[in-house]
Formats: sequence, structure tokens, C-alpha cells
Amino acid sequence: MTTEPGPIDRKIADDLVANDISFVTTVPCKQLAGVIAEIDRRDDILHVPANKEDEGMGLCAGAFMGGRRSAIIMQNTAIGVTINTLATLIQFYRLPLPMLISYRGELREPVACQVEMAVHTKALLAQLNIPTYHFHRQEDVAELDAILKYTFMCSKPVAILTDASFWGGYGE
Repeated sequence: MTTEPGPIDRKIADDLVANDISFVTTVPCKQLAGVIAEIDRRDDILHVPANKEDEGMGLCAGAFMGGRRSAIIMQNTAIGVTINTLATLIQFYRLPLPMLISYRGELREPVACQVEMAVHTKALLAQLNIPTYHFHRQEDVAELDAILKYTFMCSKPVAILTDASFWGGYGE
């Protein structure tokens, strides 16, 4: 079963391209399936799927050092495994890295194990001093272009958390 990209998915991909992001790595997530499908079908973005989020961050670092602006699309439940990579690679070398993150584990979450990491996600990002934005409504995507510009201006990783409400709920 493939997910057909929608207007939000196209807007996200368009904003990435408008900010010269030509390399995107992704880790599968049901909520992110539409935007991943849109990224995958675009000729102006090299999409390299990753097995793990920290591996994806390494790919983004390599792409950036090779002259390409990059981004990662991932799920919040893996923030814990990315802490070392964020601190010792992305932050140490002042690499700009937009992180579009599905924020699982909030209200109406159907998978109990997702909740535990949701409790820690924002605190971990704050502890690392990573600027964090939270998209609750689809209208919030209007801020993405400015957030991407900010990321590259200040050469920092930036987290954009997108919860289930943003993506249209959990199918209820």
C-alpha cells in the first residue's frame, strides 16, 4: 500500500527545494509516509532512506560537507539514539540540519510504547539547546520556510515536531 502525497506533503517538499535542500534522508514512519513519498518522487531532491536516525544524520553531514544542503525526516521515538550524533557531529561542527519529526505519543496515540518517548522528546531537545517548533495545525506549515532559512542562517540543527493533529489524526 502506497501513500499518495497531499497538499501539505507538496508544500513541505517545495519549501525544502526553495531553501536549496537537495539531499533528504528519511526513516519510515506512518505519519510521515505522504511527505516521504513526495520527497521520493521529486527529481530535485536526492532521497536516501536510512535504517536508523543517527545513520541518517551522518549521511546528512556528509552531504553537507560535500556541498549539498540536507534535511532528515524521522520519528521522535529515536531522539534518544541520536543524542551522541547530534552533540558530537552536528552541533560540534555547526552543521545546519532541519529535522522534520513526527511527534508520536500524544493524546489519542494508539501505540502505548510511543508515549514514553514523547514525555522526554522536548526535554532532550531543550537540554541540547536545539531550537524546536511544534506544528499542531496544518496552517502551521506556513512557518516552515522561515524555519528553514533560520536553520541555515545560524548553522544549527532545528527540530520541527509535527503531531498527529497536524497530519490529520490517527485515523479516527
